[in-house]
Amino acid sequence: MFDPYILLLVASGLLILLVAWLPMLLKELPLSLPIFCVGVGYAVFSLWITSDEPHPLRYPQATERIAEMLVIVSLMGCGLKLDRPLGRNSWRLTWRLLGIAMPLCILAVAWLGWSLMGLSLGAAILLGAVLAPTDPVLASDVQVGPPGSGEEDEVRFALTSEAGLNDGLAFPFVHLAIAIALYTGVAAPLEQAPEGDWTGFTAILWEWLGYEVLYKLVAGVGVGWLVGKALGYVTFNLPNRAKLSRTGDGFLALAMTFLSYGLTEMAHGYGFLAVFITAIAFRRYESNHAHHERLHDFAEQTERLFMMVMLVMFGGALAEGLLAPLTWEAAIVGLLLIFVVRPLCGWIAFIGVGRPWTETAVIGFFGIRGVGSIYYVAFAFNQATWTIEAAPLWAAVGFVILVSIVLHGTTVTPVMRMLDRKRQPIQQELPLGSPAE
Repeated sequence: MFDPYILLLVASGLLILLVAWLPMLLKELPLSLPIFCVGVGYAVFSLWITSDEPHPLRYPQATERIAEMLVIVSLMGCGLKLDRPLGRNSWRLTWRLLGIAMPLCILAVAWLGWSLMGLSLGAAILLGAVLAPTDPVLASDVQVGPPGSGEEDEVRFALTSEAGLNDGLAFPFVHLAIAIALYTGVAAPLEQAPEGDWTGFTAILWEWLGYEVLYKLVAGVGVGWLVGKALGYVTFNLPNRAKLSRTGDGFLALAMTFLSYGLTEMAHGYGFLAVFITAIAFRRYESNHAHHERLHDFAEQTERLFMMVMLVMFGGALAEGLLAPLTWEAAIVGLLLIFVVRPLCGWIAFIGVGRPWTETAVIGFFGIRGVGSIYYVAFAFNQATWTIEAAPLWAAVGFVILVSIVLHGTTVTPVMRMLDRKRQPIQQELPLGSPAE
């Protein structure tokens, strides 16, 4: 009998080896790294491991924390790779995705959950908030390239910046769902949580609007920006001997991630939003400096390692029966989200922007769902004791993630290549400043 510790070392070594090797191997194939990881997890936990399967209902706190860590590292990487400065016009597709497409997705999925699945108002809003944001972790194949690489066309930029911001912007709707569930009796406060003192539905909305929306969003943006500016100054503007950039150490990316997230959470703001804003603010310092690429590469490698672990566990949860409580109504809602709701909301958001229809269609189609959704549903069920059964909601979310991983993972390479080929002659023929530019 082998020592479990030695087996763990061997398994960890194999995993790290695959982290470095698989992206290169799969790059030319219609197969993504997430698909491979989920398949490996399903096979391992189906054939060899028969106990301690990683079902999120068995390990709710661990599920939330692992997903949280992966998302914030991914958000830092997203922000560091963006060459384009934050702006009203230069980010116009992003603002439309966040201000129009995402709220419409939340409303549409909430309505489908209420009408088709028979969910309560709180649970329906929760489902919409959980499934509306695109995922920064699993969307790497449709994102821009490393800092300074020039791989920042409108499609890749829109999908990268949207994924960086909408995870934080979905948080108010998760809190709204929890508040409504507590008020209506669908959920009960945890023993250590204070009893709600709302006297009516109007009070809930004012409490939500003032604190969960206005204060927490402002705190997230403010603290994130200050941390990014402070660390940018320390890294690039101090006297030469004290510059952090002289170290060449990539793990400064983790320091920025943890500081931004931790300080914002201490200020009761949205840490997801703050981490991305920190990266954006930091990126503006010495934007052509090679240190940005080192930080991005380290964040990307760390994200990839966490992602493989998370998706292997997701595959194990599938083997354990995560989708067993899935109803046909929930499956229909999930398929409608992927094939109808997200593309339609994207089309509505881009009315009048003057971009080629192929670009807006690709942006609408690649609304990838993944680890962010896992975090939000785990967070919601860890915040209160819900009287509804958690298993069906987990099954619905897991189904959407699985379909997204398979569908988007197999189509991303041919679709992006097609778009690049179609874009090249257009960019050569059109004068600078034209609508298709």
